[in-house]
Amino acid sequence: MPNIHLTKQMEEYVDGQIKSGAFSNVSEVLRAGLRMMMEDDGARAFYRLKAELEEAVEEAERGDYVVFDPVAFEPRAFRK
Repeated sequence: MPNIHLTKQMEEYVDGQIKSGAFSNVSEVLRAGLRMMMEDDGARAFYRLKAELEEAVEEAERGDYVVFDPVAFEPRAFRK
């Protein structure tokens, strides 16, 4: 793993978090920050999907859709 270089302000913040007892060491602080970023990415993906689904519902309600034919889509799956 590469070395991580923090700005002076970031170093002071990390030190304050450790001194306050919120975290035991630098690694814990950085892991917490990465977890937050990962959660934010997951939330963004969820809201992006939600928006796409809402748009699809609106299109369907306007009658702007094509009926899906699973047999035409994958005929081998329906062979007996």
